[in-house]
Amino acid sequence: MTESANYAIDFGTSNTAIARWNPATEKAEVVSLSDISQQLPNNPPLVPSLLYVEDASQDKVLVGQAVRDRALDVKSDPRFFRSFKRGIAAPVQGFLPTLDGKTVNFEQAGEWFLQTLTHQLQQEEQTEINSLILTVPVDSFEAYRNWLTHVCEGLNAQQIRLLDEPTAAALGYGTAQQDILLVIDFGGGTVDFSLVKLNLGEESKQPLGFILKWGDKLLGENSAQKVKTARVYGKAGANLGGGDIDDWLADYFMKTQGIEKSALTTRLAERLKVQLSSQEEAEEVYFDETTLNTLELKLGRDRFEEILQEHDFFDQLDELMTQVLRQGRRNGIEAEDIQSVLLVGGTVQIPAVQQWLNRYFNEKKIQCDQPFSAIASGALELAQGFQLQDFLYHSYGIRYWNYRENKHSWHPIIKAGQPYPMTTPVEITLGASVQNQPSIELIIGELGSENSGRTEVYFDGNRLVTRTLDDPKTTVIPLNEEAKTIANLKPAGNPGRDRVKIQFWVDSQRSLRITVDDLLTQQRLLQEQAVAELS
Repeated sequence: MTESANYAIDFGTSNTAIARWNPATEKAEVVSLSDISQQLPNNPPLVPSLLYVEDASQDKVLVGQAVRDRALDVKSDPRFFRSFKRGIAAPVQGFLPTLDGKTVNFEQAGEWFLQTLTHQLQQEEQTEINSLILTVPVDSFEAYRNWLTHVCEGLNAQQIRLLDEPTAAALGYGTAQQDILLVIDFGGGTVDFSLVKLNLGEESKQPLGFILKWGDKLLGENSAQKVKTARVYGKAGANLGGGDIDDWLADYFMKTQGIEKSALTTRLAERLKVQLSSQEEAEEVYFDETTLNTLELKLGRDRFEEILQEHDFFDQLDELMTQVLRQGRRNGIEAEDIQSVLLVGGTVQIPAVQQWLNRYFNEKKIQCDQPFSAIASGALELAQGFQLQDFLYHSYGIRYWNYRENKHSWHPIIKAGQPYPMTTPVEITLGASVQNQPSIELIIGELGSENSGRTEVYFDGNRLVTRTLDDPKTTVIPLNEEAKTIANLKPAGNPGRDRVKIQFWVDSQRSLRITVDDLLTQQRLLQEQAVAELS
C-alpha cells in the first residue's frame, strides 16, 4: 500500500456509513465493501451494524450484510448482536453471554465490528489510512469516547479524530449560503438536535478548539487556505431511535396477535416501518422452512402513528426541541433565524416525523435528501480545513459530603454551554475536614442533563433491550477516581481555615486542567495539570 487517503466512519446503531475523500473531484463519496455493505434502492451503500460471533476465542466474527445473507439475524442466538452501540459504556442489567469461554460485552462487540470494517477497508482499497474521523453522538459520555479512543489505538491510521454527528451533518449538507442551521440526527439508537452556525471562508482571529482525541498534529492546521469555522449554539439529545420503534411494533404484535417477541419479529417490524415511510399499508410474510409455519404481519400508517403517540414519542421530541431552541435564544438566535433544518438518519424518513417538524418550521426550510450519507461526508470536511468552535454539552462538578442529606452530592464548577478554550479560570478554595489531614482529594464528575432520564440496558431472554427511564436525578459519571489526590499537605492540614486554592479551566483540546496553590506555605503544588478529558 503506497497511497494514503482520508476516511470517515459514521458508526450508527442500525447502519454504518464509510466515506472517502476523492481529491480529484474534491468531494466525499460513500464506500461500498464487498459482502458486508448493502445496497438499497435510492440509498448509498451502508453496512448494517450487525455482528455474529463465530469463534470468540479466535476473534472470528461476521459483520454487516454477511450476517443477513446467512439469515443469522432472525434467530434468538446469543452469538448475534444488534444495537450494540447503545450498550457501550452503559450499565447492563442481567447476564452477558459467554461464548467459547469468553464473556462478550458490548464494548468487545463494537471493537470487533470497527476493526473488521477498517481491516477490510484497507484490504479492498489497497491504501493506507492517513486521516480517520469517527463521529459520536452529541450526548455521549466520556466513557463512550474513551472506549472509542481505545479502539483507535488498534487501528492503523496516522491521525484519528472525533466529531459530533450533528455538526458533521451540517458540514455534509454543504449549506454554504445559509449559516444558521438546525441539524436533527435521528438514527437507530439516539436522536440529537444541534443548532449550528457556519462561517464559511472567514479567517479566524482566535484559537479554535478542534474536536481532537488522538494524533500528533491536526491535518490542515498549517494550510494556507482560509480557515472555515462552525460554532455550535445549542445541543440536546436522548436515547430514542428507530430501534425503540421496532421494539414497540414487536410488542404490539405480541399483544394483538400473540406472536412471541424475537429477533425475527423485531426484524419484520423494522421492515414494516420502512415500508410505511412510502406507503399507507405494509405487510410482511415469513415462511419458516424448519417448522413450516407462516408468519404474517400487517400494519397501516394510521395505527403506526397511534403506537408512536402511545409511547409519548412526539412529547419526547417536543421536549428536545424546547431545550435546543431555549439554548439558541440564550445566544441571541430565535427560531425564525434558523435558515435550514437538516435531517439525517433513517427515522427522519417517517412521514409523521416530518409532519411534526412542520409545526415548528416552514416546509421549505426542511432538507432530507442525504439522510444516510451527510454525517460521514461532512466529517471529511474537517480534514479539508474546517475547524470547529464548540462548547461543552455537559456540566462538570466536584463531589462533596452533603451533611443535610447524609450523602455525597455534586457542586457544579463548569456549566453546560461553556465555550472552550476558557479564557478565565473558575476558582475555589478548600480546607481540611479532619485533624492532621495529609492530603486533599477531589472527585470530578461529568453531570448529565437534568431530568433527561437515564438509559437502562438489560436482556429479555437472549434479546438486548435498551430504554430510557424517567428519573429526576442527574446522572453523574466520575472521571478521576483513580487519581483523586490533588494536593499533599506539608505540614498536615487542620479544619478551620482555607488551605488550597484551585483554578479550573478547559483548554482547546477539551482537557480539564487545574492549578493548585498551598495558601499556608505559598507554594504551587500543581501547574496546569490535566485531570480529565471532557465531552
